[in-house]
Amino acid sequence: MSDTPTAAEQRIPVTVLTGFLGSGKTTLLNKLLRRPELADTAVIINEFGEIGLDHLLVEKSDDEGMVTLNSGCLCCTVRGDLVRTMSELFLKRSRGEVSQFKRMVVETTGLADPAPILHTLMTDPLLASRYRLDGVVTTVDGVNGSSTLDNHEEAIKQAAVADRILLTKVDIADAPKLAELKHRLHHLNPGAPFQTVEAGEIDPNKILNAGLYNPESKTADVKKWLQAEAYEGSHDHGHDHHHGHDHGHDHDHKHGHDAHSEQDPHNVNRHDDRIRSFCMTFDEPMSWSTVAAAFDALVTYRGPDLLRMKGILNVKDTDKPVVVHGVQHVFHPPATIEAWPEGDDRKSRVVFITRDIAESTIRKVFASFFEAEKKGWGGTAEPPKPL
Repeated sequence: MSDTPTAAEQRIPVTVLTGFLGSGKTTLLNKLLRRPELADTAVIINEFGEIGLDHLLVEKSDDEGMVTLNSGCLCCTVRGDLVRTMSELFLKRSRGEVSQFKRMVVETTGLADPAPILHTLMTDPLLASRYRLDGVVTTVDGVNGSSTLDNHEEAIKQAAVADRILLTKVDIADAPKLAELKHRLHHLNPGAPFQTVEAGEIDPNKILNAGLYNPESKTADVKKWLQAEAYEGSHDHGHDHHHGHDHGHDHDHKHGHDAHSEQDPHNVNRHDDRIRSFCMTFDEPMSWSTVAAAFDALVTYRGPDLLRMKGILNVKDTDKPVVVHGVQHVFHPPATIEAWPEGDDRKSRVVFITRDIAESTIRKVFASFFEAEKKGWGGTAEPPKPL
């Protein structure tokens, strides 16, 4: 990580566009690339199968920034292809062989779990010096979305890790079913604002700059990125005034999707009944080594089920807020930002989206490490680096 505050703003923002088969990703991308806001955008399309076809449907004035990965699902091989392709595009940009693109969109195949792409963007040192993850945008079919969520766990994960959810085909969707789908998506991922899309049309500003950095103010837009307030009205949970003690409550009782499934007996076995989303608040400053050790324990034992985690921490070791971001077992290197959001009370806030992990379980993990710290035990994690 660079030690200059503006380094992240100088890296090229990458939007990951995902969504299940037939949910309208290509139509959306087609329309977006005609907009002036995406005039200087490079596009990488991941295909399923040996012959790439979708890129032929995407219109662009020139295709020098359009690359198709034909390897299908993003396993280790394709992740290597992604690193190589993004690096080569950056070098061609530096040499003037392609246009000076200012943004990149990576469209996944409809069958893909987006996590490997996020892992690659978060951990590859070559990419991290040149690109930054701006946000995950997930398209959901307004007509067939509910049945897709019922039958395909990949679609659940695509919605769960999203920063923005786009409801497509709303002009031909049944209104009551669409309302139910919105309700379901909100409980699945309260922190992801959703927009409706008709015939692929949407204001690009609704989905761009969904990450931690605001290019207009040149500052970290923590509140917009974290969306912590979205969880306050979604589930029944309270502040953690004692560093992770759960005050004897089971914070996993009847969270939104669980209660919803009980009200609808036909949907008891839905995949999203396994997903839980919540925001934990810690009033007191934390020791970085201790909180890092708690995260490390969670990753070690339950990494695959930590679908996404975002947080801003008040750490004893620094006066500046520390930002943490994880997707399953992969965590972005923690980093400090210059200042707390205006009017912030400096409480630590961590948003979790998990699969088969109760909020009470995570609270107990943090409580055990904070208790151990009081008894004189300390972790050995490295302190955060400046952003």
